[in-house]
Amino acid sequence: MPAAKTALGRIAPLAEEDTLSLGERAYRRLRECIVQGVLPAGRKVSERSLATQLGISAQPVREALRRLEQDGMVVTLPRRGTVVAEMGPAQLAELGRIRAALEGVAAALAAERMDAAGLSRLAAILARMKSGTEAADHDALDEANEEFHALIHRATGNLFLIRSLGSLRAYDNLGRHRAIGSQPRDLPKALREHRAIVAALRRRDPALAEARMRGHILRSLVTNGVLPPPPRRRPAR
Repeated sequence: MPAAKTALGRIAPLAEEDTLSLGERAYRRLRECIVQGVLPAGRKVSERSLATQLGISAQPVREALRRLEQDGMVVTLPRRGTVVAEMGPAQLAELGRIRAALEGVAAALAAERMDAAGLSRLAAILARMKSGTEAADHDALDEANEEFHALIHRATGNLFLIRSLGSLRAYDNLGRHRAIGSQPRDLPKALREHRAIVAALRRRDPALAEARMRGHILRSLVTNGVLPPPPRRRPAR
């Protein structure tokens, strides 16, 4: 899908060669525009205007806005119509904790259900993560990270969990977009955490996979400024 980033309030039209349904493509593009700030919080949106900018009819836009409202990314207000929802630090922190819990559940299920082919694909992704870490290539790491988690989600076979995590990852991206982001010194730590998660999956240990995944997500949320650092433990006397 072509990049959605453009001038504030302007949305790139959808490409004809995309093979997803118009409703799905519109949903993904508008969600991306909200995450990137192209459609900022409080901005009023209308089906007709969005359809014109996307180069499609109003029906798939109506479908996309309905899904975005279910995700909490837009709201319908009396006498104002549909607007992009305000998403403050406290809300992002709450959603981050929810995502950490669900990602842990997904890892536990994947430890029970992922087949050998899935584990091999994870190993290949880890190799790309290693290269991206050594080169400090954030774009390559972001792409590999998305594939890593999506593969674990699919291995659960739980459609409700997959959809819930898909919605929550949009908020995670929103939090990262607003934050400073990971520093080069944080990248090796993330690679070690991903390797530890894969090791738990290979051991078919659901409890260990869940704990490692949840810890990884919470640590990344702290790194990206979505969650505050945990309080330091006082040394025992």
